[in-house]
Amino acid sequence: MALSIKPIADRVVVEAAPAEEKTASGIYIPDTAKEKPQRGTVVAVGDGKKDEPLTVKVGDEVLYGKYAGTEITYEGKEYLIMRESDIYAVL
Repeated sequence: MALSIKPIADRVVVEAAPAEEKTASGIYIPDTAKEKPQRGTVVAVGDGKKDEPLTVKVGDEVLYGKYAGTEITYEGKEYLIMRESDIYAVL
């Protein structure tokens, strides 16, 4: 499904991965103790700055900062809009 949001300049739209439901040892995590995910999938990218093209592309799985980006809800789904510099790594 193509996203009709088109970010500008060096911004990207990321769909956050769902929060972990249980630990590696099998203990279920209650909703109040779940941590905000720090990974997600890029669903839209801007055109980049004049002298700096973007290095991420749609479909890349990325790691980003804990408080990076601005949360938005679009058509019932939650996304983050952030600058490419807020992304730490491509997985």
